[in-house]
Amino acid sequence: MSNTVTRTRLAVAAAAASIAVLAGCSSPAPSGKASAASCAPAKGKVTLQYWNTVPGMDKVVALWNKKNPNIQVETKNISNDQYGTLGNALKAGKAPDLAQVGYDELPNLRSQNAFVDASACSAATAAKSKFVPWTWSQTSFGGTGVFALPQDTGPMALYVRSDIFKKHDIAIPKTWDEYAAAAQKLHKADSGLTITFFDPNNAEWFNGLLWQNSAEMYSYSGDKWHVTVESEQSKQVAEYWQKLISGKLVRTDLANGSTQMYAAYQKDQIASYVGAAWGYSMFRDNLPKQAGKWTIVPMPTWGSNGASGDWGGSTVAFMKGGKRLYESVKFNTWLNTDPEALALENELGGLYPAANAGLQLPALSKGVPYYNNEKIFDVFAASSKDIDTSFAWGPTQKTVNLALQDAMAKAAAGDGTLADALSAAQRTALKSMKDQAIPATAGK
Repeated sequence: MSNTVTRTRLAVAAAAASIAVLAGCSSPAPSGKASAASCAPAKGKVTLQYWNTVPGMDKVVALWNKKNPNIQVETKNISNDQYGTLGNALKAGKAPDLAQVGYDELPNLRSQNAFVDASACSAATAAKSKFVPWTWSQTSFGGTGVFALPQDTGPMALYVRSDIFKKHDIAIPKTWDEYAAAAQKLHKADSGLTITFFDPNNAEWFNGLLWQNSAEMYSYSGDKWHVTVESEQSKQVAEYWQKLISGKLVRTDLANGSTQMYAAYQKDQIASYVGAAWGYSMFRDNLPKQAGKWTIVPMPTWGSNGASGDWGGSTVAFMKGGKRLYESVKFNTWLNTDPEALALENELGGLYPAANAGLQLPALSKGVPYYNNEKIFDVFAASSKDIDTSFAWGPTQKTVNLALQDAMAKAAAGDGTLADALSAAQRTALKSMKDQAIPATAGK
């Protein structure tokens, strides 16, 4: 994932506001049937529409078009206003056949009947074995259909300035307790140094931390959503980071990917970064003088629980109104499982593939010069295998994220705590579902 795409996907406020144009035409529950679809192949030439935010995707599509003269694909980059553009198209009945949709946005759009269930196509259901398991569970909503195919993921890991840790004789932490102890030692040794930063306006990142700790935020049973955003596991994560914030052991004045963030790293003011696979190019491209100083290791764990988390990633969804499902499945499967396509997407767009075949790409098995020629993608591959497959997003996730961010920003400024932010997110989740007539209850 490129920096451009990262910033686009993190534009939560814009996404939440623009998707609201679909309100009023939604089906209330995720178990509602998607639009009926036929999987009969076309008798003549077909042209599909595919909208996405990935740099260089036009070149990937051009490769397909060259090989498939009877199934042509026209691509449109909608990175300037991804969900606003999709929302307006759906409202006008002019949605594309296929569109890039983030994992966390899938339940929101599905509750608004935005997708076609492609399970009528045997090739769509057969694709399950081609993807990392947790990604498939996200796109099939626990096996109730095939509404999208996974494209890329954001398995998380710990980026470490090994030279700074070595300078202060601190071992690279393997658990979150060790990470907190390292934070204290680093700051004590140098008052201008913190172990990392906490971006209060980045709910997706924080959700990845909750995911790692098996904090089930939502589940669906008995024809209703069960909301547990403020579970004990979530509170454990919130209280952990609250202590670091209160002790001034992490900075709270930096936004991920910002000029100010890079400046802080450039000045050796921050010693590590909790990030996703797609972030590897951020440091390589923006801090070239620090080549050889960074290493990437597994995320610190919660005791003996070796689980990891995910931050970001997208799917290619089968959109409502698509006329040629058979051809859409054929292209979508090629786009997200063919080694040649995956290699181009990784090279041009920085995508970390969700397909099992993608994890075997030559580019992902080599040492990366910037990181001391270490095979950093082995770390992300292992992380991906340790991500909880049962984690689910809620149908009003963007609205909840906004509430979470607003409350986290207040907590970072000394007004309340991160635990309070979870409570605010819980209340918002229940209210936003009630406002859309989506059956929901607090607790399991």
